[in-house]
Amino acid sequence: MSLLSDLVNLNLSETTEKIIAEYIWIGGSGMDIRSKARTLNGPVSNPHKLPKWNYDGSSTGQAPGEDSEVIIYPQAIFKDPFRRGNNILVMCDAYTPAGEPIPTNKRYNAAKIFSHPDVAAEETWYGIEQEYTLLQPNVKWPIGWPLGGFPGPQGPYYCGTGADKAFGRDIVDAHYKACLYAGVNISGINGEVMPGQWEFQVGPSVGISAGDELWVARYILERITEIAGVVLSFDPKPIQGDWNGAGAHTNYSTKSMRNEGGYEVIKKAIEKLGLRHKEHIAAYGEGNERRLTGRHETADINTFLWGVANRGASIRVGRDTEKAGKGYFEDRRPASNMDPYVVTSMIAETTILWKP
Repeated sequence: MSLLSDLVNLNLSETTEKIIAEYIWIGGSGMDIRSKARTLNGPVSNPHKLPKWNYDGSSTGQAPGEDSEVIIYPQAIFKDPFRRGNNILVMCDAYTPAGEPIPTNKRYNAAKIFSHPDVAAEETWYGIEQEYTLLQPNVKWPIGWPLGGFPGPQGPYYCGTGADKAFGRDIVDAHYKACLYAGVNISGINGEVMPGQWEFQVGPSVGISAGDELWVARYILERITEIAGVVLSFDPKPIQGDWNGAGAHTNYSTKSMRNEGGYEVIKKAIEKLGLRHKEHIAAYGEGNERRLTGRHETADINTFLWGVANRGASIRVGRDTEKAGKGYFEDRRPASNMDPYVVTSMIAETTILWKP
């Protein structure tokens, strides 16, 4: 008699050319990742050759019950690390039947910004540092923490090793490998300052692909924590008190910044970001005011400041960039629950297109 795991791991390519495509989209809250699967007659490598599909938007908070159909357009394809073989994950965005992007479709406007000739010419690179917290189910308390109590103070946990310092490493490593398998440009992982909190980095990715890759990496992590029976949190301050929050620091450069004389371009870009500080903060994630307090490696939410190697700044420039006179900078303001389509395109718009 077959075990359930044997059937889950069946290799379809031995008996059929048909494949399974898991269509992924973002639900009504802006952070809930939804997905459903369909059978295709054979492998597909171009997302625009995949069929559009639909879902019940009244069940995701994205359409009224009397007109509930939302259409999803395939935008990016990744290999499926769960079903493997020729099966695929498909990142989609959402439209009305008339072809208008629905309000929660943040990819549409981002793609318009990235396709602008001035932005495309600058070949915008992004590296996003996604922090997250692993919680015990039912009680919503970080894994590794005593139930109803607290571990020892922060200090030994950042990049720590050992059963009393690193909690959930099997989930983190499974996610790392699954992302590499899928074709997500994941560049690293590390344990974070608060126990039970971890980080993965995606990038360098160009333009709109940074958002696609981060959303698919989040989806894969949601699926892995589902298997492990652990709750995944992107809350920017999951535990109040003397504990670090969770961010999504966004590293950014343009061709002009990477070329000789780029440091001056970087300083002008940072100046523009400072002039639009309030607009960026408003778009950088819900609950960020609980995280950006001026403590725990953050700048106060109402203050814009930048510095070299300063982790208490809004914008940090690395020592290597200052020394080389070219390179990149890090926007430390985005919260862990930010929408990467919004953040990446807004940084490009402000630094390249916006005229003060």
